[in-house]
Amino acid sequence: MSALEQFLLIAMVHFLAVLSPGPDFALILKQSIRYNRRIAIYTSFGIATGIIVHVTYSLVGIGLVIASDERLFTALKYIAACYFFYIAWHCLNAKKPDNTSLIRNDITKENTQTYTPSLKKAFINGFLINALNVKATLFFVSLFSVVISPETILSLKVAYGAYLVVATGAWFCFLSYMLTHEKVRSVLKQKGYIIDRIMGFVLLALAVQLVLSDIN
Repeated sequence: MSALEQFLLIAMVHFLAVLSPGPDFALILKQSIRYNRRIAIYTSFGIATGIIVHVTYSLVGIGLVIASDERLFTALKYIAACYFFYIAWHCLNAKKPDNTSLIRNDITKENTQTYTPSLKKAFINGFLINALNVKATLFFVSLFSVVISPETILSLKVAYGAYLVVATGAWFCFLSYMLTHEKVRSVLKQKGYIIDRIMGFVLLALAVQLVLSDIN
């Protein structure tokens, strides 16, 4: 398989992966609904940085060790499950806003700023949700061990990895921009708590699935 064919296959597989609903999407949706565009974009930067972790261990072969060592993989799954539970709990506690609070928040933005996390915290949340995602671990290990030929030179593998980081960041930044668009945001302010709760159930299901997969 030529380098161009490898790249096109990687790009297609990655595009399908980021399109599928998962922890990353759920977090961006939550950040967009509850906070603002800057918070969502910095969260996107964190998610993209998490990709660097997956790419790095895949390049040096640690990913194969993690996937093959049952104890390490189990520990990673439980850490991820705990973090997914944590995010899910916040999503499930989303409450329906009343019209009075919405009007007050539109007029006085200072009130909402009190409850807005720092950009650093938003970045860290994005980083952790991706770096601890076991499915992402399996995805990148499979990608670098199956799709990318072992004969592929290191510089080309690094280039593939760089593309995955940039493409992931670009996609979630685009998603952050769209979800915080004025018209979309006005709808999310009214009905966003429903989506928030749905995403909470999705993350909860993912966390339970991780725990049960270890028991089975």
